[in-house]
Amino acid sequence: MKTVDFLREITRLRGLSGDEGIVSAFVSKQFEPYCDEVTVDVMHNVIARKKGPGKKVMFAAHLDEIGLMVVKIEDDGNIRMGQVGGVDPRILPGQRVTVFGREPLLGIIGAKAPHLLSEAERGKNYNREDLHVDLGLPASRVKELVQIGDQIQLEHRFTELKNNRIAVKTCDDRACVAMMFDALKRLQNIRHDADLYFVATAQEEVGSRGAKTSAFALEPDYAVALDVCHADTPGAPQGRTMKLNSLVASMGPYLHPVLRGKLMDVAKENNITLQTAVVPRYTSTDADDIGAARDGIPTVLLELPLKYMHTTVELLDGNLLGEGGRLLAQFAAAVKEDWEDELWT
Repeated sequence: MKTVDFLREITRLRGLSGDEGIVSAFVSKQFEPYCDEVTVDVMHNVIARKKGPGKKVMFAAHLDEIGLMVVKIEDDGNIRMGQVGGVDPRILPGQRVTVFGREPLLGIIGAKAPHLLSEAERGKNYNREDLHVDLGLPASRVKELVQIGDQIQLEHRFTELKNNRIAVKTCDDRACVAMMFDALKRLQNIRHDADLYFVATAQEEVGSRGAKTSAFALEPDYAVALDVCHADTPGAPQGRTMKLNSLVASMGPYLHPVLRGKLMDVAKENNITLQTAVVPRYTSTDADDIGAARDGIPTVLLELPLKYMHTTVELLDGNLLGEGGRLLAQFAAAVKEDWEDELWT
């Protein structure tokens, strides 16, 4: 499977935080031909191992997605929504969704028309409580098919734009899972001494819970966390965004400076351009929890810039899927036993 097709398929699948079984099964199946062993743990973390005699290295990108849940069914059959992870209510009006009740049900998110709003209401943004899912069904039928707690997935449209740009939901962070897939394919033809673990983590959007458990279980010597960051966008604050067309190696107190230097060296040797971002405190990614696991794990953070984060049109440069895979594969091959001495000098 081509890397772009992997991204097309993985972004389509349902995998809200805490219920990632469907998407983890897909990742496990796709990773399996390129690994010595693949396991899925009780958290739905996918752990793919490519054996080597040397240091244990963990690569981690999360596979869960944000979404919605049914919290109330009104007397007229319209559905009120709660959220799973950080969903901005401003993106929801007019959107198509799928409600996973006794069967998948296509619905739309509606609100009062502008003509019906009071003067005070027109001056405010929508709150999630103002919105509802309309399934087009009689109330009695809705109540037969849907119950409180059922999941609601945001719509999936895989849009390929000019200049190899791709827009689709859940690039945060399944585009980085796609980069790991790309790296595994490349490693079929690259010798490595390190004992490699490619981990697609669960429940990042609700607190990096899968990263905590998998890092504790694996106890790697080094780790590379993969996530997305904000790309340049009209009107965005200066200093908060990065160029869309190259990956980002972040710096900050939660990230190991010498190991980051190793990553930068590998990138330079392979003509891969990396930007630098400064993260003054926690990174709000899996890197934070991996780095603090057990008695501490030297960790770096590699980020993929995208526009319109936490929407259904998260936009990225498709070229970076291959560049990221190439960097991960070359970094995996570069890990040596004597790095241990250099990390603390």
